[in-house]
Amino acid sequence: MSPSEGGASQLVGDRLGLKPGMVVQELGWDEDVDDTVRVAVEDAIDADMVDGDYGDVVDAVLLWWRDGDGDLVDALVDSLTDLVGGGAVWLIAPKVGRANAVDAAEVAEAAPIAGLSTTTTISVSPDWAATKLVAPKGRPA
Repeated sequence: MSPSEGGASQLVGDRLGLKPGMVVQELGWDEDVDDTVRVAVEDAIDADMVDGDYGDVVDAVLLWWRDGDGDLVDALVDSLTDLVGGGAVWLIAPKVGRANAVDAAEVAEAAPIAGLSTTTTISVSPDWAATKLVAPKGRPA
């Protein structure tokens, strides 16, 4: 890996708020995901991501989502199963104009139904954007 790739990798991890030792669960993986994003996340946490069968609490969830993947509300609710209180769900979807892009209105509508609020959207690669979803402050446990 070149120094510039390492720098880009660290940048993605920093932008997602990931630190070494965190446990990140990856959901919605398919052949089309961006492996540079996956490597950046694993570099940032200094470990492999865990899958949906992990069975313990996780600090963050990476949910790859494309238009046509199903019911976004159900996927968001499922992504909360192992998430520690105060953790974030990063919804990673194709950018607007790319194949299978997810309409921002769909995310804005699904998040509160699942008990989440959208906070920010960032670019994580040329083709993918990540939207941070968190439980609203003061939400009853």
